[in-house]
Amino acid sequence: MKLGVLSDIHGNRVALAAVLADMPSVDGLVCAGDVVGYNPWHADCVDATRGHTDALPADGPWPTDEVPTVMGNHDRAVAAETPFAFNGMAQAGVEHATEQLSDEQIEWLAALPDERRVCDGRVKLVHGHPDDPDHYTYPEEFGPDLLDDEDVLVMGHTHHQHHEVYGDGVVMNPGSVGQPRDRDHRAAYAVLDLDDLTVEEHRVAYDTSAVIDAVEDADLPRQIGFRLTQGR
Repeated sequence: MKLGVLSDIHGNRVALAAVLADMPSVDGLVCAGDVVGYNPWHADCVDATRGHTDALPADGPWPTDEVPTVMGNHDRAVAAETPFAFNGMAQAGVEHATEQLSDEQIEWLAALPDERRVCDGRVKLVHGHPDDPDHYTYPEEFGPDLLDDEDVLVMGHTHHQHHEVYGDGVVMNPGSVGQPRDRDHRAAYAVLDLDDLTVEEHRVAYDTSAVIDAVEDADLPRQIGFRLTQGR
């Protein structure tokens, strides 16, 4: 069984469409949180993740079913107005998402769990860290001690693509679809093979200029768009 693993979409529909078009054949998708924030297409990215794609532009292919997803800190800030130490760009994205999303979409975000198990419990999804959803777990902190009884732990939050294979299982971060920060501007995702516990890390180029234009049209801070060209 193969899973397409996503995280930190952050309202970037252009990058999400590129990732889904590039992804090889998989048996399902999962997402480690932060569907919204920063970029201007919060509603489209929520609908894509929910599998409610009838009204989306034809630049998919979009998921036909809801993607199992956990709550990221931006999702929580939008859904529950939970405080977080946001910088100006992040705060602007949260405010924009709050204005753009419908009550139904916000309710969907609010219902996301901090932790989710899929594939008969073999895969555990969290956003930041198994013990703290807001902790940035960078690759140097990866270790088998992060694993509990699952075969694979999926984390997001850092926007740094990385994975490690241990005797007890796999610890991985697929990287960020919508705002990479590991000095590679291309959208990131991963494919997890549960049969042999291997991970393929993928990057795909997309039209960052279209996102920059949309950021400016939405009166969001220009740096949100510009940083996409630098992967930071």
